[in-house]
Amino acid sequence: MTGSVVAKAIHADMYENWTDVSGVLVADPRIIKDPEVIETITYRELRELAYMGASVLHEDAIFPVRKEGIPINIRNTNKPEDKGTLIVESTCRQPRYTITGIAGKKGFCSINIEKAMMNAEVGFGRKVLEVFEKYGISFEHMPSGIDTMTVFVHQSEFVEFEQSVIAGIHRAVEPDFVEMESDLALVAVVGRGMKATRGTAGRIFSALAHSRVNVKMIDQGSSELNIIIGVRNSDFEEAIKAIYDIFITTEV
Repeated sequence: MTGSVVAKAIHADMYENWTDVSGVLVADPRIIKDPEVIETITYRELRELAYMGASVLHEDAIFPVRKEGIPINIRNTNKPEDKGTLIVESTCRQPRYTITGIAGKKGFCSINIEKAMMNAEVGFGRKVLEVFEKYGISFEHMPSGIDTMTVFVHQSEFVEFEQSVIAGIHRAVEPDFVEMESDLALVAVVGRGMKATRGTAGRIFSALAHSRVNVKMIDQGSSELNIIIGVRNSDFEEAIKAIYDIFITTEV
Protein backbone atom coordinates (compact mmCIF):
# COMPACT_ATOMS: atom_id res chain seq x y z
CA MET A 1 0.00 0.00 0.00
CA THR A 2 2.89 2.39 0.82
CA GLY A 3 4.21 2.10 -2.74
CA SER A 4 0.88 3.10 -4.27
CA VAL A 5 0.59 6.12 -1.95
CA VAL A 6 4.10 7.24 -2.95
CA ALA A 7 3.31 6.66 -6.64
CA LYS A 8 0.26 8.88 -6.28
CA ALA A 9 2.17 11.58 -4.37
CA ILE A 10 4.92 11.90 -6.99
CA HIS A 11 2.46 11.61 -9.94
CA ALA A 12 4.28 8.55 -11.26
CA ASP A 13 3.73 7.31 -14.81
CA MET A 14 3.74 3.71 -13.59
CA TYR A 15 3.55 1.86 -10.27
CA GLU A 16 5.50 -1.41 -10.33
CA ASN A 17 4.41 -3.92 -7.71
CA TRP A 18 7.00 -6.71 -7.33
CA THR A 19 5.55 -9.96 -5.99
CA ASP A 20 6.25 -13.70 -6.12
CA VAL A 21 4.01 -14.27 -9.18
CA SER A 22 4.37 -13.21 -12.81
CA GLY A 23 1.12 -11.25 -12.84
CA VAL A 24 -2.59 -11.90 -12.48
CA LEU A 25 -3.61 -15.37 -13.70
CA VAL A 26 -6.58 -16.13 -15.94
CA ALA A 27 -7.81 -18.80 -13.51
CA ASP A 28 -7.01 -20.35 -10.13
CA PRO A 29 -3.79 -22.43 -10.41
CA ARG A 30 -5.27 -24.89 -7.88
CA ILE A 31 -7.89 -25.78 -10.51
CA ILE A 32 -6.06 -25.10 -13.81
CA LYS A 33 -2.47 -26.30 -14.16
CA ASP A 34 -0.12 -23.45 -15.23
CA PRO A 35 -2.86 -20.98 -16.26
CA GLU A 36 -1.98 -18.16 -18.64
CA VAL A 37 -0.98 -14.76 -17.27
CA ILE A 38 -3.29 -11.84 -18.11
CA GLU A 39 -1.28 -9.30 -20.15
CA THR A 40 -3.53 -6.26 -19.64
CA ILE A 41 -6.54 -5.91 -17.37
CA THR A 42 -8.72 -2.92 -16.50
CA TYR A 43 -9.52 -1.94 -12.92
CA ARG A 44 -13.18 -2.85 -13.52
CA GLU A 45 -12.30 -6.34 -14.72
CA LEU A 46 -9.94 -6.79 -11.77
CA ARG A 47 -12.66 -5.71 -9.37
CA GLU A 48 -15.08 -8.27 -10.83
CA LEU A 49 -12.52 -11.09 -10.51
CA ALA A 50 -11.41 -10.07 -7.01
CA TYR A 51 -15.01 -9.92 -5.81
CA MET A 52 -15.60 -13.46 -7.05
CA GLY A 53 -12.65 -14.80 -5.11
CA ALA A 54 -9.61 -14.31 -7.36
CA SER A 55 -6.45 -13.72 -5.34
CA VAL A 56 -5.20 -10.32 -6.50
CA LEU A 57 -3.92 -7.08 -4.98
CA HIS A 58 -5.79 -5.77 -1.98
CA GLU A 59 -8.20 -2.93 -2.77
CA ASP A 60 -6.32 -0.60 -0.40
CA ALA A 61 -3.15 -1.07 -2.45
CA ILE A 62 -4.94 -0.24 -5.70
CA PHE A 63 -7.19 2.66 -4.70
CA PRO A 64 -4.59 5.50 -4.41
CA VAL A 65 -3.19 4.93 -7.92
CA ARG A 66 -6.55 4.08 -9.47
CA LYS A 67 -7.86 7.46 -8.35
CA GLU A 68 -5.01 9.13 -10.23
CA GLY A 69 -5.30 6.92 -13.32
CA ILE A 70 -1.78 5.54 -12.79
CA PRO A 71 -1.28 2.05 -14.28
CA ILE A 72 0.06 -0.78 -12.10
CA ASN A 73 2.52 -3.36 -13.39
CA ILE A 74 2.58 -6.56 -11.33
CA ARG A 75 6.01 -8.18 -11.73
CA ASN A 76 7.77 -11.28 -10.38
CA THR A 77 10.86 -10.66 -8.23
CA ASN A 78 12.14 -14.18 -9.04
CA LYS A 79 11.56 -13.75 -12.79
CA PRO A 80 12.31 -10.09 -13.58
CA GLU A 81 12.36 -10.85 -17.32
CA ASP A 82 8.61 -11.60 -17.29
CA LYS A 83 6.42 -8.68 -18.41
CA GLY A 84 3.80 -9.39 -15.75
CA THR A 85 0.30 -7.91 -15.80
CA LEU A 86 -0.54 -4.30 -16.60
CA ILE A 87 -3.55 -2.95 -14.68
CA VAL A 88 -5.05 0.13 -16.34
CA GLU A 89 -8.11 2.35 -16.13
CA SER A 90 -8.94 1.86 -19.79
CA THR A 91 -7.15 0.60 -22.88
CA CYS A 92 -7.39 0.36 -26.67
CA ARG A 93 -5.30 -2.82 -26.60
CA GLN A 94 -7.18 -5.80 -27.93
CA PRO A 95 -7.23 -8.57 -25.32
CA ARG A 96 -5.29 -11.69 -26.24
CA TYR A 97 -8.36 -13.83 -25.58
CA THR A 98 -12.10 -13.14 -25.70
CA ILE A 99 -12.23 -13.49 -21.93
CA THR A 100 -9.87 -11.88 -19.42
CA GLY A 101 -10.34 -14.18 -16.45
CA ILE A 102 -12.48 -16.75 -14.66
CA ALA A 103 -13.20 -16.78 -10.93
CA GLY A 104 -15.82 -18.18 -8.62
CA LYS A 105 -16.99 -19.16 -5.18
CA LYS A 106 -18.83 -22.10 -3.62
CA GLY A 107 -21.36 -22.18 -0.82
CA PHE A 108 -24.52 -20.45 -2.07
CA CYS A 109 -28.18 -21.30 -1.91
CA SER A 110 -31.07 -20.00 -3.99
CA ILE A 111 -34.55 -19.01 -2.90
CA ASN A 112 -36.96 -19.14 -5.83
CA ILE A 113 -40.22 -17.21 -5.37
CA GLU A 114 -43.14 -17.74 -7.74
CA LYS A 115 -46.29 -15.66 -7.96
CA ALA A 116 -48.69 -15.11 -10.84
CA MET A 117 -48.73 -11.51 -12.11
CA MET A 118 -45.66 -10.67 -10.00
CA ASN A 119 -44.41 -8.27 -12.68
CA ALA A 120 -47.51 -6.07 -12.23
CA GLU A 121 -47.05 -5.77 -8.48
CA VAL A 122 -45.23 -2.52 -7.67
CA GLY A 123 -42.66 -2.90 -4.88
CA PHE A 124 -42.58 -6.71 -4.98
CA GLY A 125 -38.78 -6.95 -5.14
CA ARG A 126 -38.30 -4.36 -2.40
CA LYS A 127 -40.65 -6.21 -0.04
CA VAL A 128 -38.78 -9.49 -0.61
CA LEU A 129 -35.36 -7.93 -0.06
CA GLU A 130 -36.54 -6.20 3.12
CA VAL A 131 -37.12 -9.64 4.62
CA PHE A 132 -33.49 -10.61 3.93
CA GLU A 133 -32.33 -7.22 5.26
CA LYS A 134 -34.27 -7.75 8.49
CA TYR A 135 -32.11 -10.80 9.25
CA GLY A 136 -28.84 -9.20 8.13
CA ILE A 137 -28.51 -11.32 4.99
CA SER A 138 -26.98 -9.74 1.87
CA PHE A 139 -27.87 -11.11 -1.55
CA GLU A 140 -25.37 -11.90 -4.30
CA HIS A 141 -27.53 -12.11 -7.41
CA MET A 142 -31.20 -11.76 -8.20
CA PRO A 143 -32.22 -13.05 -11.65
CA SER A 144 -35.94 -12.73 -12.34
CA GLY A 145 -38.62 -13.69 -14.85
CA ILE A 146 -42.23 -12.63 -15.42
CA ASP A 147 -43.68 -14.61 -12.52
CA THR A 148 -40.47 -15.71 -10.78
CA MET A 149 -37.72 -14.10 -8.74
CA THR A 150 -34.64 -15.92 -7.45
CA VAL A 151 -32.37 -14.64 -4.70
CA PHE A 152 -28.86 -16.08 -4.30
CA VAL A 153 -27.35 -15.79 -0.81
CA HIS A 154 -24.38 -17.21 1.10
CA GLN A 155 -25.53 -20.50 2.57
CA SER A 156 -23.56 -19.96 5.80
CA GLU A 157 -25.37 -16.65 6.43
CA PHE A 158 -28.79 -17.95 5.47
CA VAL A 159 -29.12 -21.39 7.08
CA GLU A 160 -29.73 -20.09 10.62
CA PHE A 161 -32.64 -17.88 9.52
CA GLU A 162 -34.07 -19.88 6.60
CA GLN A 163 -37.48 -20.67 8.11
CA SER A 164 -37.89 -17.13 9.47
CA VAL A 165 -37.05 -15.69 6.02
CA ILE A 166 -39.48 -18.03 4.24
CA ALA A 167 -42.26 -17.10 6.70
CA GLY A 168 -41.38 -13.42 6.25
CA ILE A 169 -41.60 -13.71 2.45
CA HIS A 170 -45.04 -15.36 2.75
CA ARG A 171 -46.26 -12.52 4.97
CA ALA A 172 -44.73 -9.78 2.81
CA VAL A 173 -45.80 -10.82 -0.71
CA GLU A 174 -48.07 -13.88 -0.40
CA PRO A 175 -46.27 -15.96 -3.06
CA ASP A 176 -47.80 -19.00 -4.76
CA PHE A 177 -44.68 -21.04 -4.13
CA VAL A 178 -41.23 -20.77 -2.50
CA GLU A 179 -38.49 -23.29 -3.25
CA MET A 180 -34.90 -23.48 -1.99
CA GLU A 181 -31.81 -25.17 -3.39
CA SER A 182 -28.49 -25.47 -1.56
CA ASP A 183 -24.84 -26.33 -2.31
CA LEU A 184 -24.51 -24.06 -5.33
CA ALA A 185 -21.45 -22.28 -6.73
CA LEU A 186 -21.15 -19.10 -8.79
CA VAL A 187 -18.64 -18.76 -11.63
CA ALA A 188 -17.84 -15.36 -13.16
CA VAL A 189 -16.50 -15.14 -16.71
CA VAL A 190 -15.03 -11.65 -17.06
CA GLY A 191 -13.71 -9.83 -20.10
CA ARG A 192 -13.95 -6.52 -21.94
CA GLY A 193 -13.47 -8.51 -25.17
CA MET A 194 -16.85 -10.21 -24.73
CA LYS A 195 -18.68 -7.04 -25.78
CA ALA A 196 -17.18 -7.11 -29.26
CA THR A 197 -17.42 -10.88 -29.75
CA ARG A 198 -20.66 -12.52 -30.79
CA GLY A 199 -21.51 -15.97 -29.50
CA THR A 200 -19.53 -15.76 -26.24
CA ALA A 201 -22.42 -17.01 -24.10
CA GLY A 202 -23.12 -19.75 -26.64
CA ARG A 203 -19.53 -21.00 -26.41
CA ILE A 204 -19.68 -20.99 -22.60
CA PHE A 205 -22.87 -23.04 -22.42
CA SER A 206 -21.76 -25.37 -25.20
CA ALA A 207 -18.53 -26.09 -23.29
CA LEU A 208 -20.45 -26.68 -20.05
CA ALA A 209 -22.95 -28.99 -21.77
CA HIS A 210 -20.09 -30.95 -23.35
CA SER A 211 -18.60 -31.40 -19.85
CA ARG A 212 -22.03 -32.48 -18.52
CA VAL A 213 -22.26 -29.48 -16.19
CA ASN A 214 -25.84 -28.49 -15.44
CA VAL A 215 -26.36 -24.70 -15.44
CA LYS A 216 -28.63 -23.56 -12.60
CA MET A 217 -28.57 -19.80 -13.21
CA ILE A 218 -27.41 -17.26 -15.79
CA ASP A 219 -26.95 -13.58 -14.99
CA GLN A 220 -25.45 -11.01 -17.38
CA GLY A 221 -25.36 -7.27 -16.81
CA SER A 222 -25.94 -4.68 -19.54
CA SER A 223 -22.23 -3.74 -19.43
CA GLU A 224 -21.45 -7.15 -21.00
CA LEU A 225 -18.30 -7.20 -18.89
CA ASN A 226 -19.17 -10.45 -17.16
CA ILE A 227 -21.46 -13.46 -17.20
CA ILE A 228 -22.31 -15.14 -13.89
CA ILE A 229 -23.21 -18.82 -14.01
CA GLY A 230 -24.70 -20.85 -11.17
CA VAL A 231 -23.73 -24.54 -10.96
CA ARG A 232 -23.69 -27.25 -8.29
CA ASN A 233 -20.77 -27.12 -5.84
CA SER A 234 -19.68 -30.53 -7.14
CA ASP A 235 -19.47 -29.17 -10.73
CA PHE A 236 -17.50 -26.03 -9.80
CA GLU A 237 -13.99 -27.15 -10.81
CA GLU A 238 -15.24 -28.92 -13.93
CA ALA A 239 -17.10 -25.77 -15.03
CA ILE A 240 -13.96 -23.62 -14.70
CA LYS A 241 -11.87 -26.18 -16.61
CA ALA A 242 -14.45 -26.34 -19.41
CA ILE A 243 -14.59 -22.54 -19.79
CA TYR A 244 -10.79 -22.21 -19.65
CA ASP A 245 -10.35 -24.89 -22.32
CA ILE A 246 -12.84 -23.36 -24.76
CA PHE A 247 -11.49 -19.80 -24.52
CA ILE A 248 -7.81 -20.15 -23.61
CA THR A 249 -6.52 -23.60 -24.61
CA THR A 250 -8.29 -23.60 -27.98
CA GLU A 251 -7.30 -19.98 -28.73
CA VAL A 252 -3.59 -20.37 -27.94
